[in-house]
Amino acid sequence: EAALFHFGYPTLMRKMYEDDGRYLTNMFRRIREMGLGTSLDLAAVDPDSGAGGADWLQILQNVLPYVDFFVPSFEELCYMLDRTRYQNLLDRAGDHDITELLDVEEDIRPLAKMCLQMGTRAVLIKCGAPGMFLMTSDRMGEAGEKLGLDSAAWNHYMSFQKSFHVEKVLSGTGAGDISIAAFLTSILQGAGPAEAIENAAAAGALCCTTYDAISAIPSLDKLREMISNHSLHY
Repeated sequence: EAALFHFGYPTLMRKMYEDDGRYLTNMFRRIREMGLGTSLDLAAVDPDSGAGGADWLQILQNVLPYVDFFVPSFEELCYMLDRTRYQNLLDRAGDHDITELLDVEEDIRPLAKMCLQMGTRAVLIKCGAPGMFLMTSDRMGEAGEKLGLDSAAWNHYMSFQKSFHVEKVLSGTGAGDISIAAFLTSILQGAGPAEAIENAAAAGALCCTTYDAISAIPSLDKLREMISNHSLHY
């Protein structure tokens, strides 16, 4: 009776990246055929591991046609799709985080566009402390029917959502996963793209206020209340 299938970290599972992701692709294809919505997250690739030798461009070209919401981080995606840009950003950043250097039009949007061209219906790119970027296609009506997505609201949407400010950051552990959980939960509850990405940013920020991943995370209704009354602000 599920409406959404979410899968994370094929980069850490040999079975999922060998043979150009054949197993991963077949799994997503079969789940899509059941009418479920699908989402896919990544993890960083260790260049010295088996995953480091995989052809991630080909893997993504194979699996993304069966993915409704692709939700990688910028670093993961740039490493896979534009290694030259990734290395240039590393060199320029030095001891700093490369996300501090990102330009939406020059760095982030081109990668998002590539993902849509490869077949995913929407891509949400986590960009660290600056925020996150959402771009959707004109094919949101093709998303898993069990999602009940309002395709008119979701088609052709693009926005960079700034991070919310918190007084004290204790740990970033789990912030990416929590933000994606809020994003997907928002979709399942009928939210449009603007609300979904705002909820994702808010949940990610709250996650950073504790050492664990979940104790600071309220219900989605409470989260919306915090945003509305400016308990959280940019």
